[in-house]
Amino acid sequence: MLSPLRNRFGIPGVIAVIALVFAMLGGAYAATNSGGGKATASAKGKPGPRGPRGKTGPAGPAGPQGPAGPAGAKGDTGAAGANGTDGAQGATGKEGPTGKTGATGTTGATGTTGFSGFTETLPSGKTETGGYATILDKNGFGEGEAAVPLSFSIPLPAALAGANVHVAPDANCPGTVAEPKAAAGHLCVYPFTAPELTSITSLSTGEAGASKSGASLFLYKETGAGKLFKGSFAVTAP
Repeated sequence: MLSPLRNRFGIPGVIAVIALVFAMLGGAYAATNSGGGKATASAKGKPGPRGPRGKTGPAGPAGPQGPAGPAGAKGDTGAAGANGTDGAQGATGKEGPTGKTGATGTTGATGTTGFSGFTETLPSGKTETGGYATILDKNGFGEGEAAVPLSFSIPLPAALAGANVHVAPDANCPGTVAEPKAAAGHLCVYPFTAPELTSITSLSTGEAGASKSGASLFLYKETGAGKLFKGSFAVTAP
């Protein structure tokens, strides 16, 4: 029987086959006697009680930090909060003490008189002056007479009555021919030469007195007709 095996596998092959057979037989034997082993273990007796639990060993070193995880998705926008209420108004503070009045400053210098512009009527108490001149016409008897107008550059605020017109000298006429003056509300005539001044009448009514715009002088002279007669006047607004 070994001859064919030897012829086919050679001596080493035969040895290997024999070893394989013995290995198989040993495994079968071990399986057969497995029940006997259990009986042997039970024969040794019951196991003793469990011993006390040993102390917990010291904590091991911390492991290395793991890599950062990926960023999470952006969350939804939260709902808007309710509007806050206005705070209460604080109490009004107390009024501070009144400061002292400063000293009165010195009066400034008087400014120069301004230019007087146009005015519709002569202001109350203000005076305007003027002059007149005429040659008396001769009549058939060698006498002379004339009517001379006195015009006011600035009209008076009101007409003057006959009692308020005068031929200087008069108490209401404190001036001279060169510097005529008149009391408030009066007209004064200052003749440079002295023919007879028969009347002074209003330019607007012809009655004795003066209108707002002037008066008329009526002159008469028995002799000296043809000569120049002149004078000045002053009127002051009432």
